[in-house]
Amino acid sequence: MKAKIVEDSKFGFKRVEPIPSQEEVEKFYAQEFYDANAQYFNNSALLLQQEQSDFFNARWKAIHEELQSFFGDEIRDKSVFDIGFGFAQALKYLKNKGLTVSGLEPSKEGVDYARENGIEAIHGGIERFDLVKDKSEVVLLINVLEHLREPEQTLLNIKDKVLTSDGMLVIDVPNDFNDFQIVADAEYDLNEWWVHPPNHINYFSHDSLQKLLKGCGFKIIHCTSSFPLDIFLLFGDQYIGNPKLGRECHNKRVMFEQLMEKHGKAEKLKKFYDSLSELNLGRSISVYATPI
Repeated sequence: MKAKIVEDSKFGFKRVEPIPSQEEVEKFYAQEFYDANAQYFNNSALLLQQEQSDFFNARWKAIHEELQSFFGDEIRDKSVFDIGFGFAQALKYLKNKGLTVSGLEPSKEGVDYARENGIEAIHGGIERFDLVKDKSEVVLLINVLEHLREPEQTLLNIKDKVLTSDGMLVIDVPNDFNDFQIVADAEYDLNEWWVHPPNHINYFSHDSLQKLLKGCGFKIIHCTSSFPLDIFLLFGDQYIGNPKLGRECHNKRVMFEQLMEKHGKAEKLKKFYDSLSELNLGRSISVYATPI
């Protein structure tokens, strides 16, 4: 039976009802989410991240540049803590930039890989903030908040136990229920393909994510978006259920971004994604916020 979608009465984001049990979430997140043989484009598969290293490194570069803009020359003295770091690709990148990195991860495979690469890693789920010894100036929450049963409490715990008072929280979540998806679903009867618990429990818009952060005591520094991959559906490229076509669309997106970078239009591309954020478009939502 298809999951029921309700709107959170306090912050306005959407979530599934009933909420999957903690056991269901833990099983999926720790065992199934990191399957390198997944039949779809799974951003957390190690082999995929290695094959698509240029794409992912561009993402980590954007985060590093935003942090550099905020912290200035002092950035190399900062520590980064990544919650749900997967196979630690962001931490590896930032470590190579001179930052001190560590993180928390429920997958044993992810933790082992991080430790093999000289990264301090805590094996545990989101509820194990008690294992965090020291606060960090930067906390990453990349593609995690949509999986959590209690996103508000998680953000409050991060503010209280993990992030320094002068630090920066970086959040990245999918931008689901955006207008391109809604139109494609209405036109082609795609059955809200983006709704799939227990994988994703929460569905944020730019507005609702910012409202949640503000309600948890954060100030928004910057909000941006990413390439609107869903627009290919409106061009007639029906990649839903078609992994081969999905990869082709993704590769076109990568080529677009690389060509903009190659020909000196990186700043224009950044402004384009910022503009998409204001329209609640783009495939993902990225927010940089500081504690108040």
